[in-house]
Formats: sequence, C-alpha cells, structure tokens
Amino acid sequence: MLEHGSESIRARVLTDLAPEGYVPPDSLHVAAQAVRDSTLAQGVVNKQKDSGIWGANLLGVAASARAGIKAVGTIPQYRRLIELGYPRVSRPFKLANRVLFRLLSRDDDPALLFEFKKWAIDIDSTEWVRHHIRVAATATLGEAGYVEDPRIRGSAHKIATAVSNFLRGPLMENPFVRVKGANVLNPSAYPPTWYLVAMIAAMPNLRRERAGFTERLGQYLGATATRRAFTIKVGRRTIKPDYLLLGNPIDADSRGNAKDLPLALHFIEQLARLGGIPHSPAAERVLKRLIGECDTLGVWHPRRMPTIKKATHLACYHSWGLQTETKSPEGRLVEVTFRLALIAKHAGWELSYS
Repeated sequence: MLEHGSESIRARVLTDLAPEGYVPPDSLHVAAQAVRDSTLAQGVVNKQKDSGIWGANLLGVAASARAGIKAVGTIPQYRRLIELGYPRVSRPFKLANRVLFRLLSRDDDPALLFEFKKWAIDIDSTEWVRHHIRVAATATLGEAGYVEDPRIRGSAHKIATAVSNFLRGPLMENPFVRVKGANVLNPSAYPPTWYLVAMIAAMPNLRRERAGFTERLGQYLGATATRRAFTIKVGRRTIKPDYLLLGNPIDADSRGNAKDLPLALHFIEQLARLGGIPHSPAAERVLKRLIGECDTLGVWHPRRMPTIKKATHLACYHSWGLQTETKSPEGRLVEVTFRLALIAKHAGWELSYS
C-alpha cells in the first residue's frame, strides 16, 4: 500500500493505522511534509482566502446559481484537508478555526449566515439555519481533534439531545406532514444528518457518555431508509433532504455489490466507529464481500475490477479521492484497501503490521 499510495495515503497509514510509537518521528515529519507539498493538498490550500474562508460560503459542495454558490465551501474544504492528512497545526486550519468557533457561539452577526443570509427571513428560518450550521461546525471541529474543548462538548451534547428525543419519540416512525398534497418533514422532527453521524463518530468520550443514544442511532441507521419522496420547508424555501439520514443509505444487491462504492465505504467507516455495523444488513453484506476479495496480506483484489467512479454523493466530497494514480492496477486497489483497513481498525479487529 505504501509503495503505490499517494502522499496522503502513505501519511495516513503511518498516523492512523500503525501502532503508536511504531513509526519514527522523522518518518512522520517527512510524510507530513510530502502531504503539504502534494498536488491534492495545494489545490485546496491555494483556494483559501486570508479570512480563512473557502468559496465565500460554508457548506456548498456543488455550484448552485439558486443558492449563490460558485465554489466548494469552507467546511467541505476543511474536512478535505483533514482527510488528506494535512498537518492540523498549519496555517490553513488556524485561519479557518477562528470562523468555525464563532459559528458555535451565540453571535447573531448576519455575516455568519454566509450563503444562508437570504433564507433567514423570520425567527424560525433563522434558527433552522443557525442550528444546521452549528451541527456542521461541531462535527468538523470534532474531526479536527478538538473533542475535549468545552465549546465542542457543549454544542455536541445539545445536538445529540435533539436527535435522541427524535429517536425515542413518535415522530421517528412518521416524521412527515402533508402540505398541499406533498410530504414535508415535520418542523419538530430532528432526524440524524450526515454531520450528526460524523460528529458522534469523531467523539469517543461522547459515545461513552451517551451509550444508549449511540446504540439507538446505530440501530436507526441500519434500518432500511424510507423511499417516500419528501422535501424540507425552511421559511419560504423548499430544499432537498440530501443531508438527512433516514436509515441506511447503501444501495447494494443481495451479493453485496454496492452501487456507489465510495458512499458505502464512507458510511460503513462511520458505522464502525459507532459500533453499528451489526445493525446494518446492507453494510455487513458489502463489507463481507469486500473483505472476501482481499488477499492474505489484506490487499483488495477483486476478481473483476468494478468501475469506481468519482464520489458523486455530497457526503463523500471530502473523504474520497485520496489516491492520485489510478491507471495502474495497483493504483486502483489502494484507496479501497486503505478504507477497509480503517474500517477494520475502528470495528475493533486485530490488525497485523509489517
């Protein structure tokens, strides 16, 4: 894996997979510098403004004329640097942290609404926007390692409480209301989101403190997601529910072939951190198939190489595409192999190193 992997994969194997103390500090430093200089990392860093913002927005991943988004926003790019293994004590993180920590406060500066400023036309829509932004910022800072910061912990507990109440309440079975003949998410419903799951996955102490909630969340995410079409009303706007998770998002056949492999691997990795894989038959099928295709060294070698497209789901923008060289057979195997190793570690499996 190290031989054929990109700078980011090589660095993350050393930092995320190798046992503590296994890799000499000098080797870690060299690997970190290689990530700094890599084309992938520079492509992100060079787009950051001196204010710490990317793309003049917070959450945008795809360009949207309606939303006024022209480039990938701050939180996806920040999370992208984390996934690339970029040193977290570096300037890009420090600049962005000033903004992200302000988002957790009760600062009512309209500028902190960024691309959502036009949405906030009344108290209800403003509160929805601030809550949505706060969840994303909390998850992102948690992934950056600030899990014991009192601001992160306080925000995370408040967010978890809202979702926990949803999972224990009557709205879990039917979180929709009918509005003019269409299904709309009940304004009182707080189902899990991709950012909520990322937040819980990044905070081991929170999972221990709220073990019951974590267990219920894993069960909910393992269940078959609703196929009912619905929208979300925010003030006068109607938005798509792409950020919500109303159950398992993996689309896989009975043999474990995932239609969207980057999405499946990303979701299974989060489930592994939550201890939720046993609750998800779809995740178990996909993982069993992928592990069964690994050789004795743990390298993924499918009999027929599937067509692995670039990540298309917005939730995977930051996590997929760490491997730059994908023309050779070895290069195409590396990223899946790396993700499987991460999943195995987070699931508590015993790994061997050589």
